[in-house]
Amino acid sequence: MAKSRNHFFYVLECEDGSYYAGYAVDVERRFQEHIGGTGAKYTKQRKPVHVIHQEVFFSRSEACKKEAAFKQLTRKEKEKYIETYKESWVD
Repeated sequence: MAKSRNHFFYVLECEDGSYYAGYAVDVERRFQEHIGGTGAKYTKQRKPVHVIHQEVFFSRSEACKKEAAFKQLTRKEKEKYIETYKESWVD
């Protein structure tokens, strides 16, 4: 079986307005797991609403490092990061 070349860092927004950051090779499948209550204890309690951010990397290590760094940010820093990233992709 071939290894995936796409590794994602993603952020979900939950019903209570909180963020959940994670790693996946298939963000949509992982999001469905979160919705179904099998994704993570955090999202099981807070019910994810939608994926608000995702970035692709060529290695799991890179994606997991981005996830860990994101989790260290304050809420304001997380909001700014997401907004800045969105703006950089606007044509």
